[in-house]
Amino acid sequence: MKYKKRRTYKYNLHSEEQIETGIALAQPFDSPFLSLSEQGVLTIKKGYSWDGASGPAIDTQNILKASLVHDALYQLMREEVLPQSSREQADRLLRQICLEHGMSNFRASYIYYGVRVFGGCFSKPDLLSV
Repeated sequence: MKYKKRRTYKYNLHSEEQIETGIALAQPFDSPFLSLSEQGVLTIKKGYSWDGASGPAIDTQNILKASLVHDALYQLMREEVLPQSSREQADRLLRQICLEHGMSNFRASYIYYGVRVFGGCFSKPDLLSV
C-alpha cells in the first residue's frame, strides 16, 4: 500500500497563474492542478492549494505569489517530476518573485537563505509504503 500524509493548506487559487521558471523538461508534465512545459513554463491551475510562507517568514502580499510558485515547484520535486537539482533554481525564483512584488532585498535574502538551509527536506519524495 502506498499513501501520503495530508497537509493543511491556507490558500486556494481562484485563477490560473503562469510563470517562466527557467527549468526545462524533456517531456511536458500535466496534472489536474499543475503543468510544466518543455520550455519551463509553469501553469498553476485554478483550485490549487498551498500553505503560503513557512518557518519564520510571515504571509504578506509580497510573498504570496512567490510562495505559490515555490510550493508548486517543491511539489513537482516531491513527486519526482523534477530532479532535486532543480531546488536551487526554485529557491532563486522565490527570491526573484519576492523582489518583483516589492519585498525589501534584506527580507527576500533572509527568506532565500532560509529555504536554502532548511528547505531540502520539503522537496524530498513523500510517497510512503507499508
